[in-house]
Amino acid sequence: MDISIVNNALAAAIGLDTVIYALAALGLNIQFGYAGLLNFGQAAFVAIGSYGIATMVSIAGLPFGVGVLVGLLGSVVFALLLGVPTLRLRADYLAIATIAASEVVRLLARSNSLGAYTGGSNGLTGFANGFYDLNPFPQGTYGFGPWQNNERTTWILLVGWLLVAFVALATWALMRSPWGRVLKGIREDEDAVRALGKNVYAYKMQALVLGGLVGTLAGFVFSIGRAAVQPDNYATAFTFFAYTVLLLGGAARVLGPVVGAAIFWVVLSLTDGVLRGAIAEGWVPAGLMTTTQVGQVRFMLVGLALMLLMIYRPQGIFGDRRELALDGR
Repeated sequence: MDISIVNNALAAAIGLDTVIYALAALGLNIQFGYAGLLNFGQAAFVAIGSYGIATMVSIAGLPFGVGVLVGLLGSVVFALLLGVPTLRLRADYLAIATIAASEVVRLLARSNSLGAYTGGSNGLTGFANGFYDLNPFPQGTYGFGPWQNNERTTWILLVGWLLVAFVALATWALMRSPWGRVLKGIREDEDAVRALGKNVYAYKMQALVLGGLVGTLAGFVFSIGRAAVQPDNYATAFTFFAYTVLLLGGAARVLGPVVGAAIFWVVLSLTDGVLRGAIAEGWVPAGLMTTTQVGQVRFMLVGLALMLLMIYRPQGIFGDRRELALDGR
């Protein structure tokens, strides 16, 4: 195996995509792993965070910090608007409602009528300079071995991983508090929690808002890391990948989403490199697969691996079958 394939896979373990999906899955872990809310609209929260910064800076000409605050406030408002009519729905209906709401957000962002504010299908650029102006790293290359990056990438990765660490620590503390224990009780049997006098609806709303805010942080990293936003990046596939990351690492485990994100992107990088190398060496006939099909095939292989994982270890790699029943309710 070419050493560059291994180096690319190792770099992906702590890369930007890993940070983004770790944050998105940490938010889903609060909603689904601990509260039992089957939210398929996480991509909408990520989009709100991305466009909060992009529109405030690129269109309104406001400072970068204002964009961050607008993104967080927009996420809370969206969670309230989404949760008020849907949180009393059964899990499968909640999934349908949230995935539809997510698509509404994406289609609004790419609509021509709002193009003056969102950039339409072309998206927006030129809003990340306020973040990189805070970069304490002088121009150069930082890191060692396969983990070498320029000063811009090093800065966004440092901030991203600090956010991951903060969210993971906050989740660990919250889930060991009385609030977290009520949340897990709702996941197991909300009727029993309601019988104890707890306001189940309010706790669900709090979990939806909190998980959405974490998804908004993922949107900040997503947009700043790429220095651009484009609405089709926030399609339902994003949420499906985030769920893959969550289930791979193990739901209802604080570090499950983080480890799952690292494994997911390492495997994708490895399969991409191995398949392209096999085609280049002639080990794979041209009639069977070409380099343009590698992207689709690697996701097929990951999907097959996830199917086998759900069959033989549905709680994920680090999950506990006794704590989370994926087929419950």
